Amino acid sequence: MSEPSPRKIIRELPDVLISQIAAGEVVERPASVVRELVDNALDAGARQISLRLLGGGIRLISVEDDGCGIPVEEMPVALKRHATSKIVSLEDLESVATMGFRGEALAAINAVSEMSLLSRIDGAPSAFLLDGQTGEIKPAARAVGTTVEVKELFFSTPARRHFLKSENTELAHCIEAVRRHALARPEVGFAIWHEGKIIEQWRSHPGEAGWNQRLADVLGEDFVAASVNIDFRSGPVHVRGRAGTPDAARARADQQFAYVNGRFVRDKVITHGARSAYEDVLHGHRQPVYVLYLQMDPTRVDVNVHPTKIEVRFRDSREVHQAMRHAIESALAVPRANLLSNNAPVSPAGNASSFAPANPFLSPPPGSLNALQPSASQATWSQRGMAFGAERSQQDPATAMAELKALWGDAPRQLAAMEGPVSSDAEAAAQAWPLGRAIAQLQGVYILAENSQGLVVVDMHAAHERIVYERLKQQLDTTHITSQPLLIPASFSATPQEMATAENCTEVLAQLGLEVSALSVKTLAVRAVPTSLAQGDAVELTRSVLAELAQHDAATVVQRAQNEILATMACHGAVRANRKLTLDEMNALLRQMEATERSDQCNHGRPTWRQVSLRELDALFLRGR
Repeated sequence: MSEPSPRKIIRELPDVLISQIAAGEVVERPASVVRELVDNALDAGARQISLRLLGGGIRLISVEDDGCGIPVEEMPVALKRHATSKIVSLEDLESVATMGFRGEALAAINAVSEMSLLSRIDGAPSAFLLDGQTGEIKPAARAVGTTVEVKELFFSTPARRHFLKSENTELAHCIEAVRRHALARPEVGFAIWHEGKIIEQWRSHPGEAGWNQRLADVLGEDFVAASVNIDFRSGPVHVRGRAGTPDAARARADQQFAYVNGRFVRDKVITHGARSAYEDVLHGHRQPVYVLYLQMDPTRVDVNVHPTKIEVRFRDSREVHQAMRHAIESALAVPRANLLSNNAPVSPAGNASSFAPANPFLSPPPGSLNALQPSASQATWSQRGMAFGAERSQQDPATAMAELKALWGDAPRQLAAMEGPVSSDAEAAAQAWPLGRAIAQLQGVYILAENSQGLVVVDMHAAHERIVYERLKQQLDTTHITSQPLLIPASFSATPQEMATAENCTEVLAQLGLEVSALSVKTLAVRAVPTSLAQGDAVELTRSVLAELAQHDAATVVQRAQNEILATMACHGAVRANRKLTLDEMNALLRQMEATERSDQCNHGRPTWRQVSLRELDALFLRGR
């Protein structure tokens, strides 16, 4: 039996060791130093920031700004732990409005590198240079502002240096850190130098127009062209920015930028709120792209969660989640064709956008379907739809599908009949229609239409599927989803969280058409599932719903489940491929697409139409060469 180890004496750690321990949280790699130093430069009111690097930031990081500078008598204090000019009381901490506030960064960086601080304030006879290792201060030449040099990062902690990646990898992380700041501060110019060569430069763009220009400079013109403006208020939360269209989605989540009061953050509430806004229009596992800025009272968000200040905690997570979701949903609801035809961003109703002109396609040209008053046939149509929504709980699936096809199967034909012959005025007005005028049908699958930009190709079934789906969602007047009992209940071993959620959310599960009960303290049994999903995996469905209920608002889960069922029904009720349509029927379908929210994608997230411009057609035939 081994001897017990002798008791060690409790003692205070040396200040240098404390700073080196703190550096383990604050300074992970060169990019962490860049982030902290640029934070300080922005808090100092800088309008131009230059970053100079050697060896990907491992050998040298120099951040130069034209901010207010630091008085010479305060320079030694700035390198001490927990020394800051940002806060002085608990009240200040609870309403932080600056990028930095903890007073840890400079001390931590100085503990693991060779650091110097050069600064000059307005009115001072000269600048002063502080050596971080010796504490020596001497006069030096510099304009008003501050330069922080960090050499040989982790020289005093060689084990940490071994964890760094290659110079190119560390350089990429440093550039990304500056990009995040640049996206939030268009009025500030940024320049990045590496090994004496400039590799990135973003000029300042003051004023309201500067936002989109900075987005184009940093993320490219393609991002701006494939995204929609957002300016949405919901209670105390104001969401601005741009959200990419579903077609702009990527395989990786590498272009998702979210800011809270100007601070770049990674937050599950924001990420899930944004993702849920795309779930009805995004195909497969593609990741949306967006740059979103949340403005809210600083007292409603806690930024003192982690030393890196990249994580936050909201007083009311639900209001932030709902604001994010509704902001993106309402912006994406406007058909893309309408936005492109206007050559300007358009905000949907209810989205208080300060830079959105009126949308003329909400009041279509004379002769179009949407310009007509509801007729008797339309009223009958609507009544039948409402009756279907109210009565389908008493119908078996086959009868429900038959009723759905009867309701929507002849939609284009009925609408075309109501529209009547196209007059000369309507023919002229058709040139302004976003999706143009139908000219042919290809292989019974695609509609070919002509608009002012060139040729429009429409997937007939996908487009009508979205139209049916959106109308069913509007007409559904019950929150109860019909269920089908399972002949043999499906049981599974449940986690404690799943057991608790199933017990606490019995009513919500019933609304979703699920009947779940406990067989034992560790086992759940699924006894009924939604009728339209009876052929699916009951256990997988139940587990996914329980997981959603455990993490998010129950009403959101109910809505998602309803939408999934309605999407399945709409797919069966939409006009099928190889069905021959007349030109009037095709035109009626195009007009419906222009007036239907989210009509750019079908219920499965695939595109419903594509534009082929005249320039692209000319290139195919070598015209002008």
